[in-house]
Amino acid sequence: MEHRYNKKQWVRDLCVKDHVEEIFLVKSFNVLEGKDGRSYGAMNLTDTTGTIDARLWQDIQKAQNILFVGALARIEGKINQFQGKKQLIISHFSIVDPSRVSIDDFYSKAEVDPQRMMEQLEAIVANLGDVYIKKLLSDVLLAPEIRGPLFYYPAGKTIHHAYQSGLLEHILSCTNLAVSLSRHYNVNENFVVAGAILHDLAKIYELTSFPSVEYTDEGKLIGHLPMCLEIIDKFANAIPEFPRDTKMHLKHIVLAHHGELEYGSPKVPMTSEAYLVHLIDFMDSKMNSLDQAKKGDTNSSAWTHPIRHLNRSIYRFDLPFYGEEIKPQVEEKEARETLKGDGRNLGEIKESLGKHFSHLKIK
Repeated sequence: MEHRYNKKQWVRDLCVKDHVEEIFLVKSFNVLEGKDGRSYGAMNLTDTTGTIDARLWQDIQKAQNILFVGALARIEGKINQFQGKKQLIISHFSIVDPSRVSIDDFYSKAEVDPQRMMEQLEAIVANLGDVYIKKLLSDVLLAPEIRGPLFYYPAGKTIHHAYQSGLLEHILSCTNLAVSLSRHYNVNENFVVAGAILHDLAKIYELTSFPSVEYTDEGKLIGHLPMCLEIIDKFANAIPEFPRDTKMHLKHIVLAHHGELEYGSPKVPMTSEAYLVHLIDFMDSKMNSLDQAKKGDTNSSAWTHPIRHLNRSIYRFDLPFYGEEIKPQVEEKEARETLKGDGRNLGEIKESLGKHFSHLKIK
């Protein structure tokens, strides 16, 4: 029986000029044409510590035959620097049997267990006061076709919460914010919580699952906003006498949660609850993007490389914290101790100095 391979080189630790001989997950692979007309392979290789850009300048046909997104590949090469970023130049590659490695080395996942997150989400729903919204959300979260994927689906390919159970983590985070901010702004908590839970739920149909996260045909042609409306209709129509106006406002919240028409919302938020759901979703997605950018960047300086979707670099280090006042400098402290030990006050010392140095003006 073969022993499992123990990974030794991690993306976050790779340095320029390092020789690499390690297994990585192929996150992306494209064959492009250079300025000289030569074909080359442009790849992103990843493990749980980050992602590194890679280039393959030889054996392109072989790579097209055996490499694919989601494959585990043994890569040999060297780390160079290109346009300020580390880049792995590949000299040799081969496919690895997934049973030989620990999959947890390659797939990032939420820090909190999904079962625990689901229990916290259900507890919030159980405390809602609107009987119809509570019933709708309870039925949705219990439905096997939704509950199962929620335990492991990401919230996106790359932008935010793009890891195992990331969708559930995002929904729970938004729902916790919905509870506290609804009470702070005195709006209808039931609708804001419902919006937090429903707004991205159809991403389980918009995206494929691990290891290769891509957009489905349905995701490309329809998108998760309209598909969320289908979820609302399906479960609301199964509840006797479900109020038409409640369903209408839930649909508006989902349709408007991207905030602006140019960001993909068919409608802009036109109720306080819809606008709050938009702000909560925006805040949680951006804060997660910053967190993942800081964790996954392989730069050794205080700043990340420029993040395209954020249009900026991010300061990576913790901000300063002072739990107590800064102590005086040693020289100042010694001077104070000298004055104290002399037994005289400052006025007496000035007077004494004045007698000996009358030609100086001592203030």
